[in-house]
Amino acid sequence: MKSKQKQKRKLIALALLSSLTVAAAVSLIRFPMITIKAQAAVLMDAESGKVYYEHNGSQSLPPASMSKMMTELLVLDSIHQGRSTWDEPVTASRYAANVTGSEIGLREGETLTLRQLFEAMVVHSANDAAVAISEHIGGSEKEFVKRMNARAKNIGLSPQAVFANATGLTSSDLRQFKSASSRGETMLSAQDVAKLAKCLIDSYPEILNITQKADVSIPEKRITLHTTNAMLPGEPYAYPGNDGFKTGYTERAGYCFTGTTEKDGKRVIAVVMGAPDTETRFQDAAAMFDYAFEHADNPARSWLTRTVHAVSNL
Repeated sequence: MKSKQKQKRKLIALALLSSLTVAAAVSLIRFPMITIKAQAAVLMDAESGKVYYEHNGSQSLPPASMSKMMTELLVLDSIHQGRSTWDEPVTASRYAANVTGSEIGLREGETLTLRQLFEAMVVHSANDAAVAISEHIGGSEKEFVKRMNARAKNIGLSPQAVFANATGLTSSDLRQFKSASSRGETMLSAQDVAKLAKCLIDSYPEILNITQKADVSIPEKRITLHTTNAMLPGEPYAYPGNDGFKTGYTERAGYCFTGTTEKDGKRVIAVVMGAPDTETRFQDAAAMFDYAFEHADNPARSWLTRTVHAVSNL
């Protein structure tokens, strides 16, 4: 009797499985089984640009220091177009020397090379380095911001994408500085951030040689700056294959992270915006990475495998 009941349950389950397969496949392609606690998130294939997953992906939000990726892009544009060189000197203004947040500790009038400032900005998210760079490349931060927004249109970010300054700080942090670009707020969607990261990696893959660094040293100042990316090897939330990309935090933006990971020749980009704490942003990114490398190419097959396995154990 028990054997007949078990067989009957299997037949019913398989019938349900057959009727739900198509609907489940379509649903899972749009809504894979990932739990995200952050306000918005996107998972993108770095080569094709295919979006595997999104949660409030088109919502405009403050990205905090993730907006520095556009500052990075403009610097690399300038280098590759021959308008700048890595060893050219950059002198810190009063604004650069006194801006709030992560820093090198620049003094007004102090000079470092463009490369030193660039690496400090990429690895340690140094705001003083970002301001000094923007004033050096653009003539002023305000002019540099015009270039940021023009480049945003050029690479196809959404019409709602707005860059207000070179650092991602809120306007209230900058109003005390006359030379600062302090009008408005930087606003990007998670989709915009993912596209920006993809553009950087596609255009200048050498950026990964910097983003994967755990530390950068500035001998002139006798300091070593540590990475803000806790998913790099040896860091608290290390994820195999992670080699970048950019963190961000302000009280207004919450905890943000753009990460990129490569495994078996496949590279993906995960964007997390508005997480409640630093742990959550890296956990959310890890959940998306897991999905990308285990199920993203065929979510329906993944669902079927799990379901058939469950049926066989009835």
